[in-house]
Amino acid sequence: MIQPQLTQNLPSSDELAFCDGLPVDNELHILVPNLLSFILGFLWSERLDWFFGINMRIYYATGVNPRVPIVPDAFLCLGVERLKAKGLRNSYVVWEEKGVVPLFVLEVVSNTPGGEYDEKMVKYAQLGPLYYLIYNPDFWQRDRREPFEIYRLTDGEYQRQLGEPFWMPEIGLGIGRGVGTHKGLQREWLYWYDQQGTRFESPEDRATRLQEMLERYRQQFGDLPQ
Repeated sequence: MIQPQLTQNLPSSDELAFCDGLPVDNELHILVPNLLSFILGFLWSERLDWFFGINMRIYYATGVNPRVPIVPDAFLCLGVERLKAKGLRNSYVVWEEKGVVPLFVLEVVSNTPGGEYDEKMVKYAQLGPLYYLIYNPDFWQRDRREPFEIYRLTDGEYQRQLGEPFWMPEIGLGIGRGVGTHKGLQREWLYWYDQQGTRFESPEDRATRLQEMLERYRQQFGDLPQ
């Protein structure tokens, strides 16, 4: 938590850059977080105390320079306004969010290694998210890692956790992999899970399941009555 008097010399969100203009080199950087955000929007549609950011700059005062951000592929904060009074956020500025840092951050490993297992891990430990997930579905063999690695911050360092889907009690959600459909693509994605390990469906997965049920009904009983 940042002391209020220490924020007086920090720049405001209007003074900070919110876009670096750098393109992603892997479409999963967009698709994976968007699916998680889409599902979360349905699960927590009645809640106004959370924010899920995608490829957004996080400015924090516990790093080397408060004007130098870190940009996760996605992050989740609890206990903040879903919408700021002035509208949508351009960036997430910790000292303008009552010192609330993300509880969860996600990095999707791309064609070009981005320091997810070392440099970024150190920076996230300085920022302070409790959970850090590295999702590496395509390049885990190249990197000699596992496709799904989740870490918990303990005494200032990230410790690898076991189990999948992995339950995060502070968030009230689990996260893990699953095969489903998003944007018309059937493949492995990341999904939210409940405490019993049941996956929360995306609208597309639900529509596909209902369509399959309808087709089985038609094969057995014929067309539905008009």
